[in-house]
Amino acid sequence: MDLRYWPFNVVNENGKPIISVTYKSGTKRFAPEEISSMLLFRIKEMAEAYLGCEVDKAVITVPAYFTDSQRQATRTAGVVAGFQVLRVTNEPTAAALAYSIDKKLKGKKILVYDLGGGTFDVSILIIKDGPVYEVKATAGNTRLGGEDFDNRLVAYFSEDFRKRFNIDITKNPKSLRRLKTAAERVKRFLTSATEATVQVESLYDDIDYVGKISRTVFEELCSDLFYDTLKLIEQALADARLKKNDINRVILVGGSTRIPKIQEILHEYFEGRVSACLNPDEAVAHGAAIQAAILSGEHDVNIRDLHLVDVVPLSLGVETVRGVMYKVIERNTSIPCRRTKDLTTLDDYQNSMTIEVFEGERTLTKDNSLLGVFDLHGIPPAPRGVAKVDVTFDIDANGILSVTARDRSTGNCKSITIKNENRVSQLQIGKMIADAETYREEDRENQRRLECRNQLETYIYDVKNRAENSHELGEEERMQIKKECESPVEWLDDNGDCLREEFERKMTELMRQWSVIMQKLCGGSLRHIAKRQRSESYQVPEENEFAIEDILE
Repeated sequence: MDLRYWPFNVVNENGKPIISVTYKSGTKRFAPEEISSMLLFRIKEMAEAYLGCEVDKAVITVPAYFTDSQRQATRTAGVVAGFQVLRVTNEPTAAALAYSIDKKLKGKKILVYDLGGGTFDVSILIIKDGPVYEVKATAGNTRLGGEDFDNRLVAYFSEDFRKRFNIDITKNPKSLRRLKTAAERVKRFLTSATEATVQVESLYDDIDYVGKISRTVFEELCSDLFYDTLKLIEQALADARLKKNDINRVILVGGSTRIPKIQEILHEYFEGRVSACLNPDEAVAHGAAIQAAILSGEHDVNIRDLHLVDVVPLSLGVETVRGVMYKVIERNTSIPCRRTKDLTTLDDYQNSMTIEVFEGERTLTKDNSLLGVFDLHGIPPAPRGVAKVDVTFDIDANGILSVTARDRSTGNCKSITIKNENRVSQLQIGKMIADAETYREEDRENQRRLECRNQLETYIYDVKNRAENSHELGEEERMQIKKECESPVEWLDDNGDCLREEFERKMTELMRQWSVIMQKLCGGSLRHIAKRQRSESYQVPEENEFAIEDILE
């Protein structure tokens, strides 16, 4: 991902990535979980408006290659948004569920090719009796997706702009963001056309930019990225101990799979066994809805016997002597799962043990991702290698990890929560929920404020238009009203960010000022106009309501 194209900054705060945005002429910082929760809350509102009932439970999907920390963060975002998160499930698994819900696919092997806006996943599933959907392998790249194709187009058009105008816009964030928006439209257009034109007015210092690109050139720009996805397909096939000819059907998921060259590459690689029967934008959501129905106890005949068996995307283990990764759970192990390994002391009469939990495939832990560290105390002193500690890794159906340590010599068993510093504490979650509610109320008030502003603006132009087209007024009166309308229009331009009450007071002031002329223009319809202004989605305060009634009387 290229940070230059983002309309916000990412800063390091105690080792955590924090989103920094401009808010109300100042700077506001948000954890990634908070940003995600805002999106989820908006989706919650849309679902409730469509269904006409409260929606408080959800299945949330994530890229198959999400780490344990990323899954935990996603679950936190769901809680902050007001959901009881029933399951965090992998996107390719959900898509496979949507694809095969009404098909007879017992014994078939399905490969899900999921290329979205920012991530790429490939998963291989086998459909068994039950039916049971068993994920055999998964691979992916959390930094490969449609945005990377957009960035290649931005680089192409930026270079074209430099050659034509001798200006480098790559150091200008505003120009880059506008060009990226246009580049995404070009990419979409090239899915159905062989040539596209990009047009951006005043891209830099009032210079209008117009550029052209063919589908062939676009494919050349992104060719290496397209073929990188094949490498991950081959990795998944190797992990599943399958050959490409063993795959019965390939499912395309994600908006980027609409790119003709990607479809061509896959059709050639799999000799035509590619299905385009699902809407790539909706397939994952469809599968998540099916999973939610299953977990909610829905008794529909099509889903009551379905069972999903997902896998661990990355190996999990602990650090041993000289920083070697000792794997407790291998990647692509079916979940939920539970594995136990024994550890021993390295020093004589050692009475405690520090256990570091890692995630990744590298031999040395320094090259993997640290999930958490904990200390186990109270080990009976003994020569090195005598004391034994059983460490159990337990992964639930959501792919969430917990660790238990058992001192074998005493039989004492203790459950230990991994204290991952990159995770959000319960106290922080509570604060996020409170902050989110504050912002929601601010959003509602801002919406009411904008509605007041729009109604005031509509009223001003309504008066102006009625005066200009009136046969009851003389030319001098029409010109006078037109001139009087200029001042409130300028006031709106200068005070567009003022409080709702200011717009309401301005409305009252103008209605008093123009009451006589509007009576002349509209007669008895003036009361109707004022009533209509008040009957929209906000309530005029009582003092202004009486003032308006006084004007009408």
